[in-house]
Amino acid sequence: MARSPLSRSPRRALPAVAAAVLIPLAACGGGDKGEEGGAPAGKNTRLTVLAAASLTDVFEQAGKAYEEGHPGVRIDFSFAGSQELAAQVRQGAPADALVTADTRTMDGLADEAGDPTVIAKNRLVIAVEEGNPKKVESLKDLAGEQLKLVLAAEEVPVGRYGRQILDAQKLTVEPVSQEVSVRAVLSKVELGEADAGLVYRTDAETAPDKVDAVGIPDAQNAVASYPAATLKGSEHAEEADAFVQWLSSDEAQELLRKAGFQQP
Repeated sequence: MARSPLSRSPRRALPAVAAAVLIPLAACGGGDKGEEGGAPAGKNTRLTVLAAASLTDVFEQAGKAYEEGHPGVRIDFSFAGSQELAAQVRQGAPADALVTADTRTMDGLADEAGDPTVIAKNRLVIAVEEGNPKKVESLKDLAGEQLKLVLAAEEVPVGRYGRQILDAQKLTVEPVSQEVSVRAVLSKVELGEADAGLVYRTDAETAPDKVDAVGIPDAQNAVASYPAATLKGSEHAEEADAFVQWLSSDEAQELLRKAGFQQP
């Protein structure tokens, strides 16, 4: 069965659509820090991290690794398109940190977020049905009249990147749908509802038995940067800062590289 576009671990992740009604997190009191840099002695802290949908799989792994090394800290993720996450932040959804799939979205939240740090980079590929029955070999094939192409909406980072590279090649395409996240695009291809879609390389790698990835030459591609920042409204700013900083650590970077992300 194909994964939901915004699939997540039932224990750890919070539905993006319910961000406005997230359960208030218990405030973290004072006290001494443990040796591992976790919550103050005798205290438990739950961090809510809003993260781009393309980070779903790797962040679920990263969250477990972080919790193991930081006793007393629990992390709940809410995955969605970066534009949805930004809207949640502007509406005051209770959260502690944010990771988007582009710097443009993060830069637009300067009043709500601290100084961002780019933790990873990514590139686009053409996701096609397994076996590539439509014989898609390059970007120009996406303009074929008989091809059912799906893209992310223009306000979604991967949708903006996709149109950027198509425009650079002077290609006019007519997508059959425009989705709210990269995972929604991938799902359309997995389910056979589209012949091809522009997704991040890392997303295509999460479904190797359902889709194939057609590479795009670097000269025709776009590079996606993933900035992370602590939200100024966080009730656990110190712990949120520690998690954001950890994302640049060797341990976190190794997980990101194994998932196919590029170094920042």
